Amino acid sequence: MALPHAAPAQPIDVAPLGAALSATPTSALFKSQGLEVMRLVLPAGKAMPPHKVDGEITLHCLEGELELSVQREGAEQRQRLRAGQLCYLEGGVMHGVAGVVDASALVTIVLKR
Repeated sequence: MALPHAAPAQPIDVAPLGAALSATPTSALFKSQGLEVMRLVLPAGKAMPPHKVDGEITLHCLEGELELSVQREGAEQRQRLRAGQLCYLEGGVMHGVAGVVDASALVTIVLKR
């Protein structure tokens, strides 16, 4: 069963989840020919393993705290993202994300054609 996506011009609530965070799964919000947007939910101690995508990415921490690991020139760089902070990654960069504190983030991916 396909996940429902927002229709063009339909408002999407991306406010912090607060107490509902632990019961909310990661979800795709919309996908077009050139862009995909999802809400990533990562409880403390959970992680997305290192991976890469072709398109450029933004990761906007909406609540909690995330640790972003990025492979650059053979070395791993780690940094924390706290609520309200946004990070940009070029396409094709190996990266992983982990929840330091229960967190949710808005992820945008530019889709390569």
